[in-house]
Amino acid sequence: MDVTLSELLSTFMESPLVVWVRTLGPLGSCEAAGSEEQVNMFMELVDGVFLHKIMTHIDPSPTNQRLTKNVNNDVSLRLYNLTVLTRHIKTYYQVC
Repeated sequence: MDVTLSELLSTFMESPLVVWVRTLGPLGSCEAAGSEEQVNMFMELVDGVFLHKIMTHIDPSPTNQRLTKNVNNDVSLRLYNLTVLTRHIKTYYQVC
């Protein structure tokens, strides 16, 4: 079975967790349409900024590190953001 990247992205963006995350705020840009919109939403998720924003609503602890908001496809900045997010989630579960 040959599955295209577009089909995989579409399946991921329709998964229950992503649908739930999308109910918490706007994701992606409004001017994009179709598969371009899905790519924008996906990139916003993997940058970690939107997920961190959700986590700070759950646990607004001021001791957590700040994220880099302008990742611009830099893998090291994306990894840094996701590391900060993971640390925040771990701290939340250890304390609460």
